[in-house]
Amino acid sequence: MLLYPITWLGHHKKINVATKVVKETSGSLLWFKLLRKALEFAGPTFIKLGQWAGSRTDIFSEALCAELGHLHSDAKPHSLNFTKQAIVNSLENKYEFNEIFEEFNEKPVGCGAIAQVYIGKLTELMMEKYDIETENRYFAIKVVHPNVPKKIDRDLKIMTFFANMIDSLPTMEWLSLPNEVEQFSILMKLQLDLRIECHNLKKFNEHFDGNPRIKFPVGSMGLSSRYVLFEEYIHGFPMEKFLRIKDDLKRVDLCKKVSDPFIETFLKMLILDDFIHADLHPGNVMIRFMKLDKYETKVVTSEAEIYQIVHKLRGLRRNEDPEFITEMKNVLEEYEPQICLIDAGLVTELNDRNRVNFIALFNSLAKFDGYRAGELMIERSRTPETAIDKDLFALKVEKLVTNVKKETFTLGTVSIGELLDKMLGMVRQHHVRMEGDFVSVIVAILLLEGIGRQLDPEMDLFARFVFFVLMNGFDSS
Repeated sequence: MLLYPITWLGHHKKINVATKVVKETSGSLLWFKLLRKALEFAGPTFIKLGQWAGSRTDIFSEALCAELGHLHSDAKPHSLNFTKQAIVNSLENKYEFNEIFEEFNEKPVGCGAIAQVYIGKLTELMMEKYDIETENRYFAIKVVHPNVPKKIDRDLKIMTFFANMIDSLPTMEWLSLPNEVEQFSILMKLQLDLRIECHNLKKFNEHFDGNPRIKFPVGSMGLSSRYVLFEEYIHGFPMEKFLRIKDDLKRVDLCKKVSDPFIETFLKMLILDDFIHADLHPGNVMIRFMKLDKYETKVVTSEAEIYQIVHKLRGLRRNEDPEFITEMKNVLEEYEPQICLIDAGLVTELNDRNRVNFIALFNSLAKFDGYRAGELMIERSRTPETAIDKDLFALKVEKLVTNVKKETFTLGTVSIGELLDKMLGMVRQHHVRMEGDFVSVIVAILLLEGIGRQLDPEMDLFARFVFFVLMNGFDSS
């Protein structure tokens, strides 16, 4: 914090953030990097705080959020002995480790600020004993690091102290930092209980039961505990790698086979279920390939065949084999893509008030009534009294929506993601205090459209939203 004055120094530089260019002083860019390094050094809670702040473009500048998006944990993996003991102790009935796993990869496949992940193959005894309904016996096992709960509790107390101190400064009260830290504390404590992620997976699987194009891992509540999670391991082709090779495919129709079910999944989560995966970046989306029955209600491809298809594609890609693109085209022509969403620890549910607010805002945007949309954003914000230049804010939203309307008639598509992104910039400038879950939905839409438009440049999320609403029996108004 002592170095913050350097943000006022230096010349302005243009930097690329997502799909646009923003200006920041060279001093600001240096301070953003120093802040990221400090958060990484401070430990798991502060890393999570930075990752959370990086999604709040309604509060912080785009350049700062982009820098915080590069946060990563340098946490050292805990010992294998601790992992084995934690797994054995998490089960009510005491089993030997080799009674639980037929195979176990002793090297973690991932190590984050809070936990690390292993892959193991469950014994048939475990599958039967805990009534696990999946053909796949390979599971991802997430184990919380030792002493992390105590460290997080200590760090949250430090954050609360500084949030109250900053809140007492003139002109800073609009940020409502004590309230934000309280919300963040709840978020952190939820992430520490891995049974919640298991519950989320159960709920997602119930919501998408009967839709073979979408898959969530099967979690085992019986095997999982507060600090150990067992969930089905998804052997798929990562969406982030698919996005890198989409141009080489030179087949928009094949890319649409991937994007369409992904978009439909999000719209169902948002509109019908009000239970939204809150971390939909490409790294959490996997693609598998399968065949359906003639009614398109059931997967007829075995897990073994699905595994072999993905294994071959990943091997060709890893070895930079020139046959990879041809093989991917052949697979997409012969099989249907199955979209798999993993890492469901964070979900967003709009409360009744925010759900009404979201629908009212979207209704105003659909009617291209920008001024009313701006008024609604202020009226239904957390603290309407802290907003500055309210009429000017509404006029800016009106101008933005008018420009979008013109583009609609000339280009035929509306970039709802670009519209919401610009709105968040105005929200930040005019101190319009939005609810966290409301912003989470907007961020999810930005991520969704970013992925969708890479796969299908002609995709119109706005039109798809309206069509989905009408097809599911909502009143046309």
